[in-house]
Amino acid sequence: MITLYSGPLSLFARKVEIALREKGLAFERIMVPFNQTTGYDPKHPEVLAFNPKGQVPVLSDDGLVLYDSTVIIEYLDEAYPQNPLYPATPADRARCRQDELFADEILLQALKPLMHRTGPRGVDPSRRAAEDADALIAEDVLAGHHARLEEKLGGREFFGPMLCAADIALFMGLLFGRRLGGPSLAPYRDLSGWFLRLLERPAFAIVAAEIAEADRRLSVPLAMR
Repeated sequence: MITLYSGPLSLFARKVEIALREKGLAFERIMVPFNQTTGYDPKHPEVLAFNPKGQVPVLSDDGLVLYDSTVIIEYLDEAYPQNPLYPATPADRARCRQDELFADEILLQALKPLMHRTGPRGVDPSRRAAEDADALIAEDVLAGHHARLEEKLGGREFFGPMLCAADIALFMGLLFGRRLGGPSLAPYRDLSGWFLRLLERPAFAIVAAEIAEADRRLSVPLAMR
């Protein structure tokens, strides 16, 4: 049995959950406690033991323990080749990995200034003002990323020749943009259509619904900020 240590609002752990479900792999999920005040502290002892960074996701499979969402998904695709998440040709695999990296590193950097919006409101007014100003700048950066992704998608069904790891990573980045009050996808017809198509797939729909429920339990509603 595959075991996955996940978190209710962990972008990268939820990315692995989608991959597991898209590949049709059964897994046991251990949900690590989280709250908006202290985050994942105190951290789960097994996560600390398995991952030097002390973060989810952590995946265990038949004695092999892995961390980092990209490493995990690449392993799953090689160990369980059914329903592949990386394309067949070297060039297409490289493009998929590059788009996945864009989601995990570049898109994420633009999301970080928005993340304070779902946490407790700070008492220092000058700090709140600075955070809000940084978030508005980040929204402009995100809108630019949306335009770039719209052009790259170019009317295709997926970012690769089939659903691939890049689609999962990009979906998670855009989903977090929505939950954090980022810019709308509506101006980008192809990108918004792609997002809605993925949202109709059970693996993506389950994760989106669980994140929404976690926000209802754990996060400050955006309308109250």
